[in-house]
Amino acid sequence: MAAVGPPQLQVRMAPQQICTVLEVALRVPCLYIIDAIFNSYYDSSQSGLCIVLQIFLRLLGIFVSSVVLILSQRSLFKFYMYSSTFLLVTSAVLVNYYAALHIDFYEGAYNASAFEIELLPRKGPSLWMAIILLQLTFGIGYITLLQIHSIHSQLIILDILVPIIGVITELPLHIRETLVFTSSLILILNTVLVLAVRLKWFYYSTRYVFLLVRHMYRIYGLQLLMEDTWKRIRFPDILRVFWLTRITVQATVLIYILRMANETESFFLSRDDFWDLLCNLIISGCDSTLTVLGMSAVISSVAHYLGLGILAFIGSTEEDDRRLGFVAPVLFFILALQTGLSGLRPEERLIRLSRNMCLLLTAVLHFIHGMADPVLMSLSASHVSSFRRHFPVLFVSACLFILPVLLSYVLWHHYALNTWLFAVTAFCVELCLKVIVSLTVYTLFMIDGYYNVLWEKLDDYVYYVRSTGNIIEFIFGVVMFGNGAYTMMFESGSKIRACMMCLHTYFNIYLQAKNGWKTFMNRRTAVKKINSLPEVKGSRLQEIDDVCAICYHEFTTSARITPCNHYFHALCLRKWLYIQDTCPMCHQKVYIDDDIKDNSNVSNNNGFIVPNENQNPEEAVGEAAAESDRELSEDDSTDCDDGVERERNGVINPTGTAAEDFNDDTD
Repeated sequence: MAAVGPPQLQVRMAPQQICTVLEVALRVPCLYIIDAIFNSYYDSSQSGLCIVLQIFLRLLGIFVSSVVLILSQRSLFKFYMYSSTFLLVTSAVLVNYYAALHIDFYEGAYNASAFEIELLPRKGPSLWMAIILLQLTFGIGYITLLQIHSIHSQLIILDILVPIIGVITELPLHIRETLVFTSSLILILNTVLVLAVRLKWFYYSTRYVFLLVRHMYRIYGLQLLMEDTWKRIRFPDILRVFWLTRITVQATVLIYILRMANETESFFLSRDDFWDLLCNLIISGCDSTLTVLGMSAVISSVAHYLGLGILAFIGSTEEDDRRLGFVAPVLFFILALQTGLSGLRPEERLIRLSRNMCLLLTAVLHFIHGMADPVLMSLSASHVSSFRRHFPVLFVSACLFILPVLLSYVLWHHYALNTWLFAVTAFCVELCLKVIVSLTVYTLFMIDGYYNVLWEKLDDYVYYVRSTGNIIEFIFGVVMFGNGAYTMMFESGSKIRACMMCLHTYFNIYLQAKNGWKTFMNRRTAVKKINSLPEVKGSRLQEIDDVCAICYHEFTTSARITPCNHYFHALCLRKWLYIQDTCPMCHQKVYIDDDIKDNSNVSNNNGFIVPNENQNPEEAVGEAAAESDRELSEDDSTDCDDGVERERNGVINPTGTAAEDFNDDTD
């Protein structure tokens, strides 16, 4: 049974996958219609009424195409089924009209497509047999789509073939005209009646969609409604298919034109023709908003698989690092809107697209660095010694340093200095500095793991390196803000660019400065608290004979004592104080009072008390014994009170109350 399971599952999944592919393919023509409407122009020489009528028809076409685009799978299939029925009826009527009134079966007729391919035989029995087969195909498809059974379907086939039979039997012209008109009228009336009977499907489907949309809008809001529709209709896949099919059709037509112009039958093009073809395809691939969205969807697919490949190569399992397929297309689309890509002239569009792709490349490299940096830090901090584990992430880091350098060199070698080149160079330099900072911190952690001793200055060195990198990154953010302001004022200002500058100011300047200052103040406060705590050194440190409760390393040079008489490494306690201002052992506040400063008795993590150097040992032992007796008496009284309380409540734990007492003390 286990061996039969997977094939059965594949058999069940196959129809679902076919329906999914068919659903995406059936939604693509809606985008073609919307794109054609947006790319069409008004004829200003026409009257005002004609212009108003054109606007109304365009809006109606956009509305109908949008509604069909968001239909459910079942409704979409029914819509195309009925649309195909109308198409078959129209085709059958036109074939009957043309065959009965304009074709002489004995003198012949010539029918060829645009590519000089003969569609039908020229004359004789072969011609009318081909037309009969064509009409039979239309009739069978018609009755199949409308699911017409019984003798009614046979009458429909006969009605479609009657005009052709009249031509074959050489009836007079006026009788053939009557047969064509009667056959067409019967076929159209039958179609209208059948669809009118099934009109209730359209009503219930429309009502269901309306109620569902209203319900989701009231509960989840407009944003979640749009996200659900985006995923349900698989809009990214539709955009990808739309863009790729459009480019494929254009490439086929251009190759055919080039072959005809060069008068050659070779499938391969010359180098100049190939580059001309490629440039024309790129230019036409972003000539409208929908084509820009389609190109963004293709970039999303490429970036997604690139990100997955890099994650698998460096061995990362973070889910947040899988967002490259979302970040890259969004950034590309924003750049296209910001620069007005689709509205430029073809030559300017190609140049602007290449510049946007350079900016997108630098942004993708920055994102990849964000993917590699946590892996690099985790390997260095965990002291993994396997070279095979370190090599992939180090190789990616090296590529992230070399690629920006090569890109900057090539761009500076071919272009003069302008705001775009300055921005790309700044992003490349910033990425190189990020890589240097990451590799420096990685080296510090590897050195710390190699010597296997506590390096108390390590945290300071790491902080200094990262702070330097953050300060430089902040400076680059300010410089890029100035570059964007200059571009907006003197080159190409737009509302989208102004909004992006506001977002850049908030996220890359304000928040970065705020977080950096907060980190600096937290560190300064932690250092101040650590310096206010008493320090144990020398012989007093040896009497403690214990380890730090945070890192479990022995005390070699010194230890810091909290007010609650627990001791830690200064570095470990400082890292802890970055997170919270309590003792790691007893969770009391870490503060210094005068009474605590005067008290020099220090207890270790096991309860051992280090005596004062100026105190008599016998007095110290006596005081320690008295303190122990007092603590024991307090514990006994507390246990008795707890036992009485439990007896009153009727709850007695026969196995002991150590865990409950610990929980009570903790509370």
